[in-house]
Amino acid sequence: MAKADIGLWGLAVMGQNLVLNMESKGFTVAFYNRTPQKVKDFANGRAKGKNIVATYEVKGFIYALARPRKVMIMVKAGKPIDMVIEQIAPFLEKGDVIIDGGNSHFSDTIRRYKELEERGLSYIGAGISGGEEGALKGTVDYAWWKWCTYLPKS
Repeated sequence: MAKADIGLWGLAVMGQNLVLNMESKGFTVAFYNRTPQKVKDFANGRAKGKNIVATYEVKGFIYALARPRKVMIMVKAGKPIDMVIEQIAPFLEKGDVIIDGGNSHFSDTIRRYKELEERGLSYIGAGISGGEEGALKGTVDYAWWKWCTYLPKS
């Protein structure tokens, strides 16, 4: 099975639209949500027939990704981001990248960067704004999106 270029954790409106946007640009995207029904509904709804990989467990989500793994987190800033990192970090390896798409406070970004750097992981605080339409149509944070287009495809 081919591996996904990038994974996205969190399927609220922004997360769903970012998955669809990245897929429309030629990326294979794996996605996960802590609520399995959201994964199922999205996979059988708006994402049906697209070049995406629905995952239902943390380990499967991480193993669906090509190396170096790139995981984008789209959950509420603060403790929820830390909770996701705690769940995925044990499965990640040196050189993998975590992208925080929430609007985390800069002090949390600095702390996470330092903690993950010690483990050989890269952490990028890339708060995404632009709302539902921006997430779907690519008008969100041009600099971030430009960076994302340079991610090596598997």
